Amino acid sequence: MRKLKYLLISALIFGTTGCSDFLELNPISNANENGFYKTAEDMETALVSAYATLYDIWGPEGLPSFYGELMSDNVYSDNTAGVVADYEAFDTHSGMTTSNTLVEGYWETYYKSLFIINQLIEKGTPLGAEVEQYIAEAKFLRALYYFDMVRAWGDVPLITKPVSVSEAYGIGRTPKAEVYASIIKDLEDAANALPDKQHERFAGAATSDAANTLLGKVYLTMGDKQNAITYLNKVYNKFTLETNYADLWDLNNKNCEESIFEIQYATTTSSSQPYSKYWSMFTPLDNRVVTAWGGGMNQVSDDLWNAYEENDPRRDASIADGYYTTNNDFVPTRYCIKWRDTEAPVDKLRELARNNFIVLRYADVLLMLSEATGDAKYLNEVRRRVGMPEYGEPGYPAQYNTVAAAVEHECQVEFAMEFHRWFDLQRFGTAATVIKNCAKNVSNPIYLLPIPQKVIDQNPSVMTQNEEYK
Repeated sequence: MRKLKYLLISALIFGTTGCSDFLELNPISNANENGFYKTAEDMETALVSAYATLYDIWGPEGLPSFYGELMSDNVYSDNTAGVVADYEAFDTHSGMTTSNTLVEGYWETYYKSLFIINQLIEKGTPLGAEVEQYIAEAKFLRALYYFDMVRAWGDVPLITKPVSVSEAYGIGRTPKAEVYASIIKDLEDAANALPDKQHERFAGAATSDAANTLLGKVYLTMGDKQNAITYLNKVYNKFTLETNYADLWDLNNKNCEESIFEIQYATTTSSSQPYSKYWSMFTPLDNRVVTAWGGGMNQVSDDLWNAYEENDPRRDASIADGYYTTNNDFVPTRYCIKWRDTEAPVDKLRELARNNFIVLRYADVLLMLSEATGDAKYLNEVRRRVGMPEYGEPGYPAQYNTVAAAVEHECQVEFAMEFHRWFDLQRFGTAATVIKNCAKNVSNPIYLLPIPQKVIDQNPSVMTQNEEYK
């Protein structure tokens, strides 16, 4: 595959040899793509590369991790690798520039992934009913990615088919209302065509339950609580919470009864899937004890630690309070242990961990239902699982004296370091207050990322910049 170039939107354009090469590019193999998508089996094979895009987008250094978690009050960065100032811009909400290398990489990764997905949908659609499910799975992924992007950048170029070089030059940013409409349409198509989780095509495949859950979150983000309730109720009572919260990350309990959509990582050396890096990247920097190295990314803040109520078992299932050196000295650095794999073999400085990553789980459905309905009964199901006092009962923290405040608190401790927090705070409408009052003390929080300057420079007549970066 030729090196991707920044023309209009980075990864949409491959090389400079014209439309023919671009349209014939095969994301699966060296075979000519126009001759590849001929059968349902071809489509099934093509979907492998579509699902593989999840590893880059939702990895420990992906946009959901750094925008969804690092920008919040939950964590901070202790990373010293790469362009440190670019990481710190996410952490501190300051120094974010249009040439931020992480932002450039995210933009390219999303559109590179969308290119693969759009090719699959475009080439597979003429094959008819026998590939309907494969098309629907690809549409779920496309909706998931655009949902990330529209929240992080606002208006973004909406590309739902393969485009030529000449076409690409004329495409600017699409109003976010239109992007949301496309997301909803893709998810509705997916929900109507896909089986439920019980009948998923393989572990980790998109399902109607995943589509309906994501639709609920999309509608909540748009402020449409009634539609959110409608779609979340399609999932309610179809799943159950894990009895033991810590079992959600048990290496022997992948794709558990609470999981709705889960990214699959390797379990054995014979697996075609990659190993995960969450464990090594989220452990303390250069610790040499907990892990062979430690990336120092998304380190646990005092704000998150203090958010847990006394005796809440989720704290100790999620966070280690420090570690001992080889000299038996205690280092009081808090870090995430949800993706712990102490038996993972080491490849150079990185553990080859076997953890999956749960993108959507049933606790999210329950808390969104309380958010949408104002009824704490769903939230109380989540608290009951961990034996904590229920909302409205003696012992429940008095400071969370509304259902909205209770949901915000519960989401923080239930989904700590699962890439929810900054997205959630903006949806709740409390992001500015929280980030101002936490240890970061940010007066002017970042809500939208800049459009990469390289993209602007290639198409200045059609591509605009977010107001904050002009």
